[in-house]
Amino acid sequence: MRVVFAFLMLLCSALPALADDHDRLYQAAGWPEQRSHFSDALSAAQQRYSKSLPPAVYQALVDNSNRRFAPRAVEQRAQAMLRTQLPNPTAALQFFQSPLGRKIVAAEVLATRSDQLAKNSKGLPQVEASATRRLLVRHLAEALPIQEGATEVSMALAGVAADSLSQMVPGLLGGGQAQALLNTQREQLRQQIGNDLDNTLLHVYRELSDIDLDEFVTFAQSPDGQAYYQAALAAIRAGLAADGAGSGATSASNGY
Repeated sequence: MRVVFAFLMLLCSALPALADDHDRLYQAAGWPEQRSHFSDALSAAQQRYSKSLPPAVYQALVDNSNRRFAPRAVEQRAQAMLRTQLPNPTAALQFFQSPLGRKIVAAEVLATRSDQLAKNSKGLPQVEASATRRLLVRHLAEALPIQEGATEVSMALAGVAADSLSQMVPGLLGGGQAQALLNTQREQLRQQIGNDLDNTLLHVYRELSDIDLDEFVTFAQSPDGQAYYQAALAAIRAGLAADGAGSGATSASNGY
């Protein structure tokens, strides 16, 4: 579940007082809140590594990840890419400013809160749903690039760990070993995310009615919806792919 919710952790922070439509879209789609949740998740991940890595390697991982995922730098890269990939944000802005859009964002923000991630850290219970609702969620899963985005975020974190280990022990993961390990992990994550995706979406959007879900699917499948979500995926990749972040991490990002 963590890696699926990781995709929802959109990466930005405070916006200028004089906002244009791109800036308003960041706010309306919940990016500031999700950036804060991403930082919380990064801190939690660092703490998990502290129990299994030697102190020097752990400190290198913390330094590397803090530098690579510095909120302002991530924000600048992500915002620049979103502006490039989504020249006209009007349709997406109108959708996320609508009552349904606000309900969707509220559901996503709740799902990525640290207390919710901790509560569901061992997995979600199976959600009971009608055949109609399951079909709507399947259409939504096919329209949203969640599998790609969740894998991207998780592999970026894995890449930082590999870079930190290689930095402390040169040659340990040489000769393509690091990339092979990352590629194997990438495929395993993709399969895991795909297997759990429908049930996760049923949980995240549990407060939406079938009518709400149908309208959400309509937007997500529309040219405007596809333009927004593909631009958002590109923005997340750009935000995660810092120049000089390290060969393992960069290769993991570029190899997708």
